[in-house]
Amino acid sequence: MTITYLIIGFTCLISFMAFQNSDIMVKMKHWPFYEKRDGEYHRWLTSGFLHGDTTHLLFNMLALYLFGAGLEEWFGEQFAGAGKTLFVVFYVAAIVAASSATYYRYRDTPNFASIGASGAVAAVMFADILIDPLMTLRFLLFPVPIKGFIFGILYLWYSSYAAKQGRDNIDHTAHFYGAVFGFFFPLVLDPSLFMSFLDKVQGWFQSF
Repeated sequence: MTITYLIIGFTCLISFMAFQNSDIMVKMKHWPFYEKRDGEYHRWLTSGFLHGDTTHLLFNMLALYLFGAGLEEWFGEQFAGAGKTLFVVFYVAAIVAASSATYYRYRDTPNFASIGASGAVAAVMFADILIDPLMTLRFLLFPVPIKGFIFGILYLWYSSYAAKQGRDNIDHTAHFYGAVFGFFFPLVLDPSLFMSFLDKVQGWFQSF
């Protein structure tokens, strides 16, 4: 999982640089209004390597470490020498996809801006869920074990609900569309994954 480590290391480096230099934060954050006004679409990508504080950074990088290793391995097994390159393409494209969704929603809202790898991390998680929907997940705030596909349904529901409410400073729109991108990207490379996903979920229900 060399690439996963490199992404984590690079993200930590850029985030810590931004912690020390507010100009980096201002120039690289995802700011739809200014992207539309000034054509600064590089922010769709650069914002994915910034974080608000150490806790935000550690949470995202821990999730990337836990889910990214298996996904990177899958890319390597499925696509041999091109696997690592495809994994990088997937991760970068996920950042851009999540940011672009937010852009179209907030491009006329001057005071909205967002940062973080959460959209891309959601994409990694949902690609894993597509490949292994019956994985068992456990979380500190939700200690009861839960199957991956059930978590995915709850995650999408909550992200959609929270995005519509707009009561916090979290970019739930990026979370939602990052997750959707992550689910469908592997299907473009291997459409048979969808039937495999359905068969596994159906088998789980039939086991009761």
